[in-house]
Amino acid sequence: MTSFTTELEQEAKITSRVLGRVPDDKLTWKPHPRSMTLGQLALHTATIPGNIAGIAAQDVFEIAFRDSPQPASVADIAKAFDESLAAAKTYLEALSDEKADAIWRAKAGDKEVMALPRKWALRAIMFNHLYHHRGQLSVYLRLLDIPVPVIYGASADENPLR
Repeated sequence: MTSFTTELEQEAKITSRVLGRVPDDKLTWKPHPRSMTLGQLALHTATIPGNIAGIAAQDVFEIAFRDSPQPASVADIAKAFDESLAAAKTYLEALSDEKADAIWRAKAGDKEVMALPRKWALRAIMFNHLYHHRGQLSVYLRLLDIPVPVIYGASADENPLR
């Protein structure tokens, strides 16, 4: 799906800027006891495209909740992001219109949680999920007094028009 691939490439630039601000010495920091650490959130954000491509490739996905792993370094996050993008692009470029329009299902045991066209699952779970967690990541950066990069326009720290 060319439009999804184009969107992924554009959004990858923004996500890369945000992930690039994550410091190695704050990977275990978290804003609240129930929150993910900065490292867990950054790694989760980095791996969303590839993980969701793998999930969307299945006709029925069995939901299994697990904790996000704690990365050892920012380099691990960057490597995971590169691999994730490559896997997602490969999947999206090969996705036929017929397969994109086919119903995709998510189940939790015997309960069907979602049943919708695969292209809408990709929109909701790959893209919107990425944007959601990237936004959370920008809040973590702000709380740590790390300059927030330009996302869709000027941030309080950067203005591309100046």
